[in-house]
This record gives sequence, structure tokens and C-alpha cells, in this order.
Amino acid sequence: MTGGGHGRPRRRTRTAGLVLLALLVLLVGGVGWLWLRLDGNISTFDADGLSKNRPGAGAAGSNVLVIGSDSRAGDNRRLGGGEGDVGRSDTAFLLHVHGDGRHAVAVSIPRDTLVDIPPCRLPDGSWTAERPHAMFNSAFTVGESPKGNPACTQNTVERLTGLRVDHTVVVDFAGFSAMTEAVGGVEVCSPTDVYEGDLNPNRDGRGQLLFRKGLQKVSGQRALDYVRVRHGIGDGSDIGRIQRQQAFLSAMVKKVRDRGLGPTTLLPLADAATKSLTVDPGLGSADRMLSFAMSLRDIDLHELKFVTLPWRYDGNRVAVVQPDADNLWAMLRADRTVDGKEAGKGAGKGAGAPSAAAAAARGAQVALVNGTDVDGLAARAAAMLKGHGVTVTGTSTASAQDEQITVVDFGPGEAAHARAVAELFPGAYVRGTADRGVTVTLGRDYAATATASPSTPASSSPGTLSSGVGNGTRSADDDPCANLSYG
Repeated sequence: MTGGGHGRPRRRTRTAGLVLLALLVLLVGGVGWLWLRLDGNISTFDADGLSKNRPGAGAAGSNVLVIGSDSRAGDNRRLGGGEGDVGRSDTAFLLHVHGDGRHAVAVSIPRDTLVDIPPCRLPDGSWTAERPHAMFNSAFTVGESPKGNPACTQNTVERLTGLRVDHTVVVDFAGFSAMTEAVGGVEVCSPTDVYEGDLNPNRDGRGQLLFRKGLQKVSGQRALDYVRVRHGIGDGSDIGRIQRQQAFLSAMVKKVRDRGLGPTTLLPLADAATKSLTVDPGLGSADRMLSFAMSLRDIDLHELKFVTLPWRYDGNRVAVVQPDADNLWAMLRADRTVDGKEAGKGAGKGAGAPSAAAAAARGAQVALVNGTDVDGLAARAAAMLKGHGVTVTGTSTASAQDEQITVVDFGPGEAAHARAVAELFPGAYVRGTADRGVTVTLGRDYAATATASPSTPASSSPGTLSSGVGNGTRSADDDPCANLSYG
């Protein structure tokens, strides 16, 4: 329907917030028989389109990319799917689940963010050229398929973050509507009165009142309208809408947990969601989804955090703010929480103390390559490694001195040494593409920490966020009426 009536087809709507559903399913799951019953609902996308040059694993934890699709297929048409035959994505979250199984953070990526989209696979099997400085949400439309291109969006996120995405989930309108009804509605807060004209600014007049200012319960179509609306609230931007989406997901997770994780709650909820999910082959069976869901059951509401990718306006687009963004990704690669705490398996040691795995680096033989233009960086790293009993076989400088992220590359039989060495370079990622031995290519993330004054820690040190980013973090148990708009 349009914003002004109840009998006409609704115009193309934004998918902002629909990804919340897939996150919710992941965060409240954990009952084996339930997933087995739902096995037939699960659809998978073709993973042949994933990049062949992907980041290696981080220090610990796992990463799940959740994408919203405005597909017009099936029931989505009546709920407000996009116009035309091309599936679109207007919002996405990258969920990092820390290695201790008790902390998680969802990072929102604004749809208008300008990023580099790497080569992506088309439906005919060919690959596109790289597209620099393109809108993030355009990655999902590559190939102009009704189902979208989840693999291209995953490739783009991995390029942007340096994090390996372990799983990708796509969710649509029908799943969102059905899930909110299955839990009996969700309590949300509106920062101001919202009218039909705020939902659809192209209609004539203000229209009827959709949401009154303050707390209220929504479900189905009204829940869709709540997570879509942006005009008339704050500066009318997608950034403010992201803040309300994060509050919505917090409230929905809390509602489900308050009702208990029994079959009467989870069966209709998960049945509604999985009928509308498309996942990577790694999550394409009930036992795999169960295994992942079980790893999330101990996350407390206060330890489920939401943050938005550091950003600034660039005309009518959004630019990534550095070094804040790289600091955030480095923290997640090092498996640190957004407040800088160790959260990996075996956490609890002092922030600067090496783990047992790092101690295993003793005896390793490592070649160092300076991938930056910082003089003497390899020498600093060599001194640090030697202090941990690591043998440095040589140092050199890369021909291209523009590496942002430190990479630990290993050859046959050296995986254990490589992962142990990686713990000495917080935020580094590991990959097994070397012919032999272990090689560490130093990036700017390491340069920031190695060149920091002892009395003035570098702002780009992994585990440290700028005050602007940190102050924008939401916990799932925060006041539902707090921080609901931007501008």
C-alpha cells in the first residue's frame, strides 16, 4: 500500500532493519529438535561467487554478515518489496561473536557508504571489474538478480574490514512481519509523533498518525513501518534509522528471552524466520545452524553491543572515517570487545600478557616484511619477536608500502607457529598461501602501536575506539527511548 491508503500497492520500501530478524534467530536459538524440524525451510546461495583471495581467520571468535533484501517474490510484494525485478539491499550488519561465547557486537554498515567493490561473479559465470568508490548497497545488485548477490556483498565486506566472514544470512520482508507477530509484538519507542507522510514523503499531505511519541507495541506491517521510517525524525537520515533498528532488535531479543526459550516461543518464531532466510552453504543444514546457535546462548543482553561503522557525510553519501574504522576492525580481528577488553577463549589475562598460544611462538622462524613507509618498523618487530624467543630469519621492505593490515603467511606444516606468532600482532590475520616458513608483512595497524609514545597511547591502537565511536555504542539492555535519532 502507499503511505496514504489501504487499498493500493505499497511503493518500493527500504529494507532498513529487516536484517534484525536473522540476527534474532541466531541469538535466541539452541534447541536441537526445533532446528531439525526447520531443516526443510532453509535455502542456500551459490558460494562460487566468493572471492578466492579472502582474509585469514582472526585471533578468535566468528563473524556473521546479515543482509536485508527487498525482494518482491511471494508474500514480499504485498508487504512492500522493491520495484522491478532486481533484489536490493539497503542495510547490513556484521555480527562478531567473541571467542568466549559471552560477548557479541553488531556493526551497522550504512547503505550509502562509499567503498571499493571487488570483482564479483555474474549469473553467467563471468566476473566484473573492481568498482572503486561505489555505494555499499550496490554490491547486492551486481548481476541484477531478483535474489540479489550475497556473495558480492560478502566479498565487499571482507575487503572493507579485513575480517573473514564465516557465514552470511539474507532475510526478507515476509520473515520480519511473521516473526514480530509470532512473539506477540515488540515494544518500541518513537522520539516524536510520526505520520504517513514521514514514511512516504511523496504522498500528498501529512496523512494519518502512524506512531505516537513514546513507548508502544508494534508487530507485522506496523513493525515494518517502524524500522523503515526516517523522514520527519532528526535529520531524516539513514543514520538515525539505523539507531532505531538497533533499539528494535534489542527489544525483540529481550522479548523472546523474557518469554523463555521453550518450543511454544521458538517454534513459530523460527519457522517464520527460516522460511524467509537464504544462507551460505556453511549454515545450510539444521545441525550446522544448531551448532552455531548453541555457541550464542550465553550472551547476556548487556554484552550484546551495537555500533555503527565510523562515518561522516560526503555530500549525499557517507564516507568511512579513518583511522577509527581500521581501529574497530583491528579490535575485532584481535577479538577485543568495543571497550577494549580481551574476550577470546582463555580471556582473563592482563591486556599485555601473551597467551599460552603466543608462548608457543617460541622457536618459530619468521621473516619480516615492512609493508608501510614507516622507517625501522621491521627492526622494532624483530626486537619484539626475539624477546619472545622467536628467530627472525631476515627483514625486508615491500615494493608497495601501503599495507593497512598485518598479515601472517605460512607454508606447509607451519600453521601452529603462524597462529602463535599472530597473537603477538593484535588484529593480524593469518593465511596459508606461503611456499614455506612463516612471513609477517607489517601493516599500518602495527605501525600505530609500535610507534606510540609510552606515555600517550596511540588512538589507533587495537582495542581503543575514539570517544565519538565509543559514545555511540548501544547495549541490548539500554533504555529503549535513548539515542533514537541523529541530528
